[in-house]
Amino acid sequence: MGNDIAPEREQRSRCRLCGEVVGPLSVKLGYCGPCLIERHAEIRDRLAALHASVRTPFGLPPRPPRDDGGLVCDRCLNVCRIGLDRFGYCGLRKNEAGQLVGGDQDTGRVSWYLDPLPTNCVATWVCAGGTGAGHPRFAGRQGPQRGEFNLAVFYEACSFDCLFCQNWTFKRSANRPGTVTAAQLAAAVTPDTSCICYFGGDPGPQVVHSLAAARLAREAQSEKILRVCWETNGSVAPKLLDRMVDLALESGGTIKFDLKAVSNGLHHALTGARNRRTLRNFARVADKCGERRDPPLLVGATLLVPGYVDPAEVGRIARFVSDLNPDIPYSLLAFYPQFFLSDLPTTSRRHAHEALAAAQKAGLTRVRIGNEHLLGRGS
Repeated sequence: MGNDIAPEREQRSRCRLCGEVVGPLSVKLGYCGPCLIERHAEIRDRLAALHASVRTPFGLPPRPPRDDGGLVCDRCLNVCRIGLDRFGYCGLRKNEAGQLVGGDQDTGRVSWYLDPLPTNCVATWVCAGGTGAGHPRFAGRQGPQRGEFNLAVFYEACSFDCLFCQNWTFKRSANRPGTVTAAQLAAAVTPDTSCICYFGGDPGPQVVHSLAAARLAREAQSEKILRVCWETNGSVAPKLLDRMVDLALESGGTIKFDLKAVSNGLHHALTGARNRRTLRNFARVADKCGERRDPPLLVGATLLVPGYVDPAEVGRIARFVSDLNPDIPYSLLAFYPQFFLSDLPTTSRRHAHEALAAAQKAGLTRVRIGNEHLLGRGS
């Protein structure tokens, strides 16, 4: 997107539920933020139907399958029961001849590239690759690890259905088999690679593949620093999350949680999923933060969706984080019009800085706006 940023535009529309004219409001979504939070029960079924309609053109299941006699996939909060020759909600995991396949050690649907350090990662302001935190154990020298690379690994599946997805084109890969083995991915690590970051989509549906690849890569590079990080929606099964945390702690990596919303109705409207698993998993990782302070194990991030994830919602998220540990780093990210919510404006500077103030007021000590260059030109 470069520096060609769309200016923030005035946009006021009528909420279909309360009838108030408010802005910004996505006409395609049709409901204002307060109604999604306070009156979610009244429109829950309509929101589920909306998400189903968004998913159908990509061949994705409209909702987590509950097929009689199906095989249970418990990798994420959806706990799909998948019938013969059918796919799970992520569009990857499949019941093939009575066995669940997809996203395992030999069947990853994934792409990758080498990204020079320091990267634009949401944790770069506190992580070892961006700052040299944890030197000498986790960084070769103090300061940004320039001249080294991050292997950025994009997993092409997701357990959520975010209407604002900034990487939505991966959905075009739905219902295609994964063909990349963990060994092939591990072989992409070069002598100048000092970290691996898994993102997407979401790495959750393919976390077994990511763990296997990381293990192989670290075994092959046992004499050098190789950190392992994940950026995730946090919906993975706790038993798998624990394995991710152990590897991040051991290697100097970071678990980066996308905290979409703490208000469950708003979270469901925007992502098609409940947030209980994400919040519990975040707290689960927060309990481990004392085992390694530098670099931090856990980082939170929130996309500032205009009209929906406003400073009040950011304050609620920040209070949740602060109650666990006020020193957990927290990044606020500018929204750029994408996917189903393309009728919203770019996050304004006022929105971002009011959200920053709200997070600090809630007690967090390490907060920043992560991508100010994307902020709209409005006030």
